Amino acid sequence: MKAKRIVKWTGLGLLLLLVAGFQIAYWSSTNDCGRSIPANAERMKAIRYCEYGAPDDVVKLEQIAKPVPNDNQILVRVRAVSLRFFDGGMLGGSVPGRLLFGLRKPKNTIPGLDFAGTVEAVGGNVTEFKPGDEVFGVKAGALAEYICVRQAGAIALKPANTNFEQAASIPTALVSLQGLRDTARLQAGQKVLINGASGGVGTFAVQIAKAFGAEVTGVCSTKNLDLVRSLGADHVIDYTKEDFTKGDQRYDVIYDLVSNRSFAERRRILKPGGICVLAGIGGSGMHKETLSQFINGLTASFRSRFSNEKFVNFGVDINKKDLAVLRDLTESGKVMPALTKTYPFPETAAAYKYLETGHARGKIAITIE
Repeated sequence: MKAKRIVKWTGLGLLLLLVAGFQIAYWSSTNDCGRSIPANAERMKAIRYCEYGAPDDVVKLEQIAKPVPNDNQILVRVRAVSLRFFDGGMLGGSVPGRLLFGLRKPKNTIPGLDFAGTVEAVGGNVTEFKPGDEVFGVKAGALAEYICVRQAGAIALKPANTNFEQAASIPTALVSLQGLRDTARLQAGQKVLINGASGGVGTFAVQIAKAFGAEVTGVCSTKNLDLVRSLGADHVIDYTKEDFTKGDQRYDVIYDLVSNRSFAERRRILKPGGICVLAGIGGSGMHKETLSQFINGLTASFRSRFSNEKFVNFGVDINKKDLAVLRDLTESGKVMPALTKTYPFPETAAAYKYLETGHARGKIAITIE
């Protein structure tokens, strides 16, 4: 009995500590929205969201202090920013989003990652770039007129054959490039099925798989069939009319950006020893299927440990070297961003609202004049 009481009170104590820790973390979660701009600081415009909520309620275009680069940084005049599928989830304040970005309030109040622009100034130790260079890359807080990026960070010269909006869309292709090249180890002549072929990542995956010499089948809705065909897909499947898991075709690789099929269904259409790369959970933002599709991916990965066909969860490595690979693929004409919508800087909230529908085609970019 004494041991039971010890276990009971120990458990209760731990629970109370956990609740108290959460409360402290929640109420101490804050951001820099209340700080004033130093009197001697230059100013710039930036998109900010100081609270969680709907885009129309929380996305604001405000004046903040312009950043000053240190000796190892590049000051970039941002000309365009593209949105990623998870950007909408950052704004809404979902439970996973709060755990990542701040419990009560967002820690980093300027959204955006993928940018393109012109080098405005460089620090004393920077030798790779010079003022006037047109660049693209990845940097948190990109939805601003100016950002500072480390020379060693994810930044590269912009492809010469793209405008700024197109170039800002290219970093998303890191997910496609690394998932197909490094995780799937896709080879020329292999057959690959891309589930979610019309989205921001999927449109790049179709083109990169073709660049690798694969035979590509893209899965999308009726309205997006022509888009996926135009990107080079050898075959397209309209998921509103046909269940791709019930066909006779077998694939060396499934590149799955939706994870809306069971382990058994996907395994059935893999060739012996094939691989399913789990690279997404469908759509943008948080929707009613998000949790089930996330769990579906985790369970599929675990179950594949006991089969010859592998299901592998994939995480992207944002790096300068692969940005250069994507630039070369773009300049060679093998890859081109499927940019379908652009919004002016003051209409950023409208861009987020469109993204949150979960059915965005290709890439969305915001132009910063």
